[in-house]
Amino acid sequence: MSIDRGDIDDGARRSASQLLARAAASLGRADRRLAHAIDDFFVPDDDRLDDRTRAVLAGTLSAMIVAVENEMRRHVAQTLTAAGDGDRARWLSEGEPVDERLAAAGVLRDPDLMRELIARTRQDLLADGLLSGSLDESGASLLTRLTASADGHVAAAALALMTAEGRRRTFLDTGRLTHTELPAELHHRLVWWVAAAIREQLTGAEADRALAEAALWALGAHDEGDRVEGAATRLAAVIDAQPGELAALLTHALGDRNVALFIALLALPLRLDFAVARHIVVTGGDPLWLALRALDLDRATIAQIGLALSDDVEAFADQLDAIAAVTVAEARAALAPLALPADFRAAIAVLAAAR
Repeated sequence: MSIDRGDIDDGARRSASQLLARAAASLGRADRRLAHAIDDFFVPDDDRLDDRTRAVLAGTLSAMIVAVENEMRRHVAQTLTAAGDGDRARWLSEGEPVDERLAAAGVLRDPDLMRELIARTRQDLLADGLLSGSLDESGASLLTRLTASADGHVAAAALALMTAEGRRRTFLDTGRLTHTELPAELHHRLVWWVAAAIREQLTGAEADRALAEAALWALGAHDEGDRVEGAATRLAAVIDAQPGELAALLTHALGDRNVALFIALLALPLRLDFAVARHIVVTGGDPLWLALRALDLDRATIAQIGLALSDDVEAFADQLDAIAAVTVAEARAALAPLALPADFRAAIAVLAAAR
């Protein structure tokens, strides 16, 4: 059957043009999809994110963007309404979400942001996978006991960590965030990215000013001390565990599935940043065993911690004699470069790579 083109109206022609444009875009994406598939195929299994980590990571990033975007849209809408621009305020509240725009722009590939999110996701999933087993006779966890400490500083820091962990657990259960809980610098980047993406849906100097005010408000309201990681670091500092106390605290923290506190307790005496110690713990393997030896923990404590954190229990058991044979001085010397300032380590790595 032939088609009489004279019977095709303007609406149909516009639809046809849109179809052609979509088809061209789809064909253009085919090469990118192939390139991504090739890259994914050749990623070594040890470096590949497992499905659960990928899903939680994607959910975390999406929830962070939504949290920032919702607050900024609300703030801008209030400003526009107060200025008598109710129509644009209502339209703004119904605008397209910005997550796909940020992903398409490539800004979410930021290495610092992804390093933080991947490490945090692995920390949370590690905690979720641990077996609980260090409750005292009263049935109370270590953190609960610390909130009842006679030392007011310890009690306050423990309560702050408990509150922060409650927020983190709520997110893992519901998928909703009210705070990004990012380090300040990363939170700043995300806020300005979201502001720029929302701006593409608005026009006019007044809207720009309202967006800038909303972004500055979001920056001012952020307190990175509210993060689980920051609260755990403060608690470890006020506990100030002595060498004879550290083994019990570390094993109890793991028994409570409180990986953040375990990391903070590990980091403090080794003079490591929380992020560095977290990488050692969530990655596991030889660097973790060296860290435990550097703390001068006895063989039984290392075995207990290793069995809790090792992916391959038999391989860990086979290494236990070798781990115990490493002297404390040797372990500390091996980890010493990790205690250097982050910028110093980055500079050393750049020169080493260019050698």
